[in-house]
Amino acid sequence: MPALTSVQLFTVKDALESDLDGTLAEVARRGFTAVEPYDFVRRAAPLAASLTTHGLTAPTGHAFLASESFVNPDGSGTTLPVPTPDEVFDAADVLGMGTVIDPYTEPARWETRAQVEETARLLNAAAEIAAARGLRVGYHNHAHELEAQFDGQSGLELLAELLDPRVVLEVDLYWAARAGVDPAALLERLGDRVVAVHVKDGTLDAEAIKAYPPADQVPAGTGAVPLAAALDAASALEFAIVEFDAYSGDLFEGIEQSRVFLDERAAR
Repeated sequence: MPALTSVQLFTVKDALESDLDGTLAEVARRGFTAVEPYDFVRRAAPLAASLTTHGLTAPTGHAFLASESFVNPDGSGTTLPVPTPDEVFDAADVLGMGTVIDPYTEPARWETRAQVEETARLLNAAAEIAAARGLRVGYHNHAHELEAQFDGQSGLELLAELLDPRVVLEVDLYWAARAGVDPAALLERLGDRVVAVHVKDGTLDAEAIKAYPPADQVPAGTGAVPLAAALDAASALEFAIVEFDAYSGDLFEGIEQSRVFLDERAAR
């Protein structure tokens, strides 16, 4: 069965913050039936109502489960009033969400094995709470988890070994490629642990990737990230999620073009 095509709402964050309902209406008009919300605890009820209005579901979502603050790769960040796992899962229930994915832990937490073990402990603890409520916990990578090396093993793969089997992974294919890792080979190694991927493309131009957010991202299937091979290598894929961290073109056109790429592959 083909993976469900979705879109990470962080892609259209500016539009969403100014007009939640209008933005979701446009996402639906662009052919999506599912979305992946971010920062959903504070707006679970209005978000749920708007999703229903526009025929959208939210099977997955991003919420911090192992962090108290967010630090960007460029060192900037904000101390967050992070909700408790129970508050996160309460909001997930309102949205009909089945899988809550931790979107990010800062690079400074990937310097020692003990730090990776602590992240695994926090995710495992959240997974225990989630399981009692019929929910699932996951983790989403950026480049630094793969750039970190421990005795020849990447930090992300070490984390996977330390996680409770109930904790799943959402692999960001762009950030894997940015880390110099073959996304398809990574997915083969991680196996059935990977239930979701962020289908994100980029030119990987050496100058453009120096910007934060990166300036090289393009619609899926038009860049240098080997998305097709990675999708073929995902043995237990449930969700293929379109995302841009940044895009200089029309974002709604970009997500629609990316959806078409996925739909055309699924139809083969």
